[in-house]
Amino acid sequence: MDAYQQLIATIALMMGTSWAAGINLYATIGVLGFLGLTGNIVLPEQLLVLQNPLIIGAAALMYAVEFFADKTPGVDTAWDTIHTFIRIPAGVMLAAGAVGPVNPAVVITAGILGGTISATSHSLKAGSRILINTSPEPFSNWIASVLEDVSVVAGLWIALHHPIVFIGLFFLFLLLVIWLLPQIWHGIKALFIRLKKCFVNQAAPPPPSSGDNNSIRPTLN
Repeated sequence: MDAYQQLIATIALMMGTSWAAGINLYATIGVLGFLGLTGNIVLPEQLLVLQNPLIIGAAALMYAVEFFADKTPGVDTAWDTIHTFIRIPAGVMLAAGAVGPVNPAVVITAGILGGTISATSHSLKAGSRILINTSPEPFSNWIASVLEDVSVVAGLWIALHHPIVFIGLFFLFLLLVIWLLPQIWHGIKALFIRLKKCFVNQAAPPPPSSGDNNSIRPTLN
């Protein structure tokens, strides 16, 4: 029974860290490092480095930067674009480290799954932000950002303390993603089509006026 519970806890930690990294990597590292340093959780050997005060401090600093960047329309999309190349590889490493010292094939498998999970949560976050930025008021950005931060902390807490519950919620998240990502993609395509039409209309020369037509009309004798 202990082995079964350990397996469930490992799977939940692998899924939870990679999922959270795709949304807010610095909050994920900071929460894991702080909980491990204070003895609230026991991290796998490969993730013990997160307890280093330097890493916790760096994660806290970058979280503070992201806290403001993530709530500024336009800046949040640029921030997400840059972090496509940061969150996904970090999700791979966190997932691989979560399984502990096991068979290398298991570590590689965990890394592949972790990268896919972090890419999924990152795509959902970044895509939804593009659509939210079409709203003229800034409050929707603030609300979305706060909800994302809360979901990361709450999700990690559930994964660490109630792994079976987290796994069930994670599969519900996957069902939501299967339905929601195509909707977001169609919304983004429609947005770019509208923007393209606006630029084309602005670049097109104005039609000639009736006075211009009369000025070039030949005179008959």
